[in-house]
Amino acid sequence: MTTPDFIRAVRATAGHQLLFLPGVTAVVLDDDGARVLLARRADNGRWSLIGGIPEPGEQPAVCAVREVYEETAVECVVERVVLVETTPPLTYPNGDKCQFMDTTFRCRAVGGRARVNDDESLEVDWFPVDALPPLRPGELFRIEQARADHPTWFSTTSD
Repeated sequence: MTTPDFIRAVRATAGHQLLFLPGVTAVVLDDDGARVLLARRADNGRWSLIGGIPEPGEQPAVCAVREVYEETAVECVVERVVLVETTPPLTYPNGDKCQFMDTTFRCRAVGGRARVNDDESLEVDWFPVDALPPLRPGELFRIEQARADHPTWFSTTSD
């Protein structure tokens, strides 16, 4: 995920201290819901769901659609909120600390052809949900929730 300019400006005065930021994740499914769109990240080489940080004033669902297109050239529509949670704090290699309030959306592809569309990804591809590459447990949970007809999931505990 490329650092937005407004975060760079905050970092200029905040240094590496923990920032609590909004984030979005998009679980993009094909028409049948049998395949999910993933990108192999340039920063760590791992396959991942598509995500990003909303710009100031940008609605989270609009951000999800924008991020999917910017990273993969796939056009999508948001169908519903899947999950809302605060992620564990993380420290980037440069020492920056962040914690995200993530909103995950189930999205359906409506156009475009999956390809690397920016410098954040090494590869972009569709994967059958029963043949996914190695993903983090939280990403697998998001995919499972997006494919199910469960209500929006949210944590009721503080970890």
